[in-house]
Amino acid sequence: MQKLYAMFIMLVPLVMAAPIGAQDTNPDRVTVTWSDPTRPGLIKVNLFNGGITVKTHTGPDVIVEANTTQRPGRGRRGPPAEATGLQRIDANASGLTIEEENNVMKIGTTKFGGSCCTNIELQVPARTNLNLQSLNGGEIVVDGVEGEIEATNNNGGLTLSNVAGSVVAHSLNGKVIVSLRQITGNKPMAFTSLNGNIDLTLPANTKANLKMRTDNGDVYSDFDIQLRPSDRKPAVDDNRKQGGPYRIEIDKSVNGTISGGGPDFDLRTLNGNIYIRRAK
Repeated sequence: MQKLYAMFIMLVPLVMAAPIGAQDTNPDRVTVTWSDPTRPGLIKVNLFNGGITVKTHTGPDVIVEANTTQRPGRGRRGPPAEATGLQRIDANASGLTIEEENNVMKIGTTKFGGSCCTNIELQVPARTNLNLQSLNGGEIVVDGVEGEIEATNNNGGLTLSNVAGSVVAHSLNGKVIVSLRQITGNKPMAFTSLNGNIDLTLPANTKANLKMRTDNGDVYSDFDIQLRPSDRKPAVDDNRKQGGPYRIEIDKSVNGTISGGGPDFDLRTLNGNIYIRRAK
């Protein structure tokens, strides 16, 4: 099987500092081919500071664009005394890196910390698998992709619109909004947040087993969800022999089915509501 390995470290010329909140007017943009364009590839994006946007296009390749931005509301440190009378020159380089081998494409940046974020925008074939992770500084947005999608955003929200296939989506501090136009049969899915609402739209003909839990919120749906009798078994943690406490906890999850049941869907949030919508 053909193997292709490509790495790009893109550096733009030194430019004057952009105003706070401004976006780089000269983004890094590259086109990367797949080792085997006849089968769906997997894209892995891992960012420390920045957001990720993925849209589809009709071409077989992946178009990657990296934009550096100044974080709104965050000023810069003043110049040192030795720089009095000198003009500061900023490097707005994205530090974009891309590796492709055997239809697995890894995308990241070498830029960490500071007042800048590097946002990644992708144009991909409609059938593409995604594994997206962002730690700080932006939203994760996916539109129209069909495949296996995993997305994690620690300090931002997730919006997956008009996607098809299977989804595992988690936000630590943000909303999880997912709209599925088609579901891959028998694939379990999960939609979770610590501090945010879960808003899930499913096709009208969906069949699913639901496990729903919100500790500080409510669950709403326009599906006819058949609640199942609880089989909650207490979780016992006995540490008395070690001088610790004896603790019993009963799971607060609510179980139900749509149209008689199907693949398992796990919907959980600690602080937020859960919305399960039927697509119109």
